[in-house]
Amino acid sequence: MNLHEYQAKELMKKFGAKIQEGIMVESADAAVEAAKKLTADTGTSWHVIKAQVHAGGRGKAGGVKLAKNLDEVKSKAGEILGMKIINRQTGPQGKVVHKILVAQDVYYPGDSEPKEFYVSLLLDRNTGKNVFIYSTEGGMDIEEVAESTPHLVNKEFIDPLLGLQGYQLRKMAFNLGLEGQAFKEMTKFLKAVYDTYIKSDASMVEINPCLKTSDNQVIAVDGKISLDGNSLFRHPDLAEMRDVLEEDATEVEAGEAGLNYVQLDGNVGCMVNGAGLAMATMDMIKLSGGEPANFLDVGGTADAKRVETAFRIILKDKNVKAILVNIFGGIVRCDRVAQGIVDAYKSIGDIPVPLIVRLQGTNAKEGKELIDASGLKVTPVILLKEAADEVAKVLA
Repeated sequence: MNLHEYQAKELMKKFGAKIQEGIMVESADAAVEAAKKLTADTGTSWHVIKAQVHAGGRGKAGGVKLAKNLDEVKSKAGEILGMKIINRQTGPQGKVVHKILVAQDVYYPGDSEPKEFYVSLLLDRNTGKNVFIYSTEGGMDIEEVAESTPHLVNKEFIDPLLGLQGYQLRKMAFNLGLEGQAFKEMTKFLKAVYDTYIKSDASMVEINPCLKTSDNQVIAVDGKISLDGNSLFRHPDLAEMRDVLEEDATEVEAGEAGLNYVQLDGNVGCMVNGAGLAMATMDMIKLSGGEPANFLDVGGTADAKRVETAFRIILKDKNVKAILVNIFGGIVRCDRVAQGIVDAYKSIGDIPVPLIVRLQGTNAKEGKELIDASGLKVTPVILLKEAADEVAKVLA
């Protein structure tokens, strides 16, 4: 589950990190009131208006603007609210801005020049260790930095059994070229990032930029946090931060129906029980010359109602040219799935694309009899290769 910038920064603040203070609002008038409060609380007279969407590249897309007075706060907030941000992270459909963050301007003059850094923390699956990825080249796409100047990207691996050690904090601050007060502030900041990551069961924490201010404070100017969805039962307060407006509407609907669904870009819809079988089915579709349009696991307790819902969700994708149902009856009964297929036909009407069905395992015979007796336009298959051949025929 992804968090908005304002949520990520507040979470890091809870664990001791200093942040660029801000207030989330949903209207231009509220932005003005937020700016007044920030001025009273922080003394800032300039404000940054930032689009709150689950995507980076907001500045390049016009979703981050500097306001020098309250009139500009209102006008620029109005410009950003409702705009659609489109970049490689959002995809061509883009994301509409429903919320903005009114934040203090932290690039103020002082005894030294502000300096931007990149800091992130995530799991390195090759080593089984958590890893800090950090660089002196903050405020830029880290992918570009890694490609053009890989020597400027540093990594610090942390054994999860030992935890983050003091010498590692000092090493990272030293590698970032800091000294004096800024050095101490960076070690504190990195410790807070680590605590946020571990104690909130995050899968990633990213700060870009992490800013050394002109008075040698170290703060999060931006923040991205992805939480492990499997851990949310331990964090009901974090689960409440979910913003379904930022998620794919079809995937949200599928989740509410108890289906594991991921939208893809292909032309063959899949309905399978079990993640492993789903992955094998998707591979088979590709080998047959097609492209999977989705990952859809109906689960081990699929009943007729859930199967009907799965059909409705698959058919929302106008790119689907055929649907392959591949069920192995272990826990789930094939006759229940077959009944779901029949009910879906009756409820939805004639399914407008070819339907290939493979039922094997518990009550597979009864399931086939149900489908045969229904008179539906279904192509039954037994072997996986037969399913592949039928997919190839449909797409030929």
